[in-house]
Amino acid sequence: MLQKLRRKFFGIRNSGINPRGFHVSQLQFYVLLLPLSAVMILPIIFIFSHAFKPPEELFAYPPRFFVVNPTFKNFVDLFNRFSASGIPVSRYLFNSISITLVTVTTSIFVSSTAAFVLSKKRFGLKKFLFTVNTVALMFVPIAVTIPRFLIIERLNLLDTFWVHILPMLALPVGLFLIKQFIDGIPDEVIEAAEIDGASDFYIYWNIILPMIRPAIATIAILTFQATWNNAEISNLYITQESLKTFAFYLTTLTATSAGANPVAGQGIAAAASLIMFLPNLIIFLILQSQVMSTMSHSGLK
Repeated sequence: MLQKLRRKFFGIRNSGINPRGFHVSQLQFYVLLLPLSAVMILPIIFIFSHAFKPPEELFAYPPRFFVVNPTFKNFVDLFNRFSASGIPVSRYLFNSISITLVTVTTSIFVSSTAAFVLSKKRFGLKKFLFTVNTVALMFVPIAVTIPRFLIIERLNLLDTFWVHILPMLALPVGLFLIKQFIDGIPDEVIEAAEIDGASDFYIYWNIILPMIRPAIATIAILTFQATWNNAEISNLYITQESLKTFAFYLTTLTATSAGANPVAGQGIAAAASLIMFLPNLIIFLILQSQVMSTMSHSGLK
């Protein structure tokens, strides 16, 4: 009887109702999803294509989406600007890589620990604090530029390495997203660990973190993008050239080139955009399997 049920079950699965592999019934999904995927990938293709366009194609009218005669001249001009700069480019790269790694790691730790406390611990003002974080989601960064500058100035963080890191640690979206994931973990799991004598840090490290990997991967990508592409901090809070980031350096290169030679400036800007975009694409490809996981994959199995 059991064998008949198994054959019937697998026969249904293989006949087109949610099959594990490819089935003719899935063609209807490909008809809908493939055109949408093609539209969504067009901006990525454009970034790569635009970086290799010669000057005549950059200023062609009507504009061309795909490059016809690809060239490396834009990258050659960009690297020539690198060698002509007063401070080595490696210094800007070192600043950006160090700041990004420290910010991503610390931001994940701060967001996950705060979300664990807000989700599973009982204390006064718990709902109020989470409401404050939720309200903070409504503010765009430019709206808090002046208050942030006043706070940074009073903390004596101007022209320091930490001014790149501290403002990026407490991202409201990170705390909100991770708390929602932790809310899905049954309280019985935490209570059982506490009965066995587990400490809060043990519960956080060995129980909570493995269950919220999709949320951590998502926050890692968001924090990486916000930090790696950030040229505003170097522009507003830093005057020492040796403390500025690679993103700010590329903006100064493209602005200087555009002022002297608009044609060369557009080519350098296109090449710089591709260089800044590649790390974002790579980290997404590495973590995309976790990001695509839904809430059902982050609970108990």
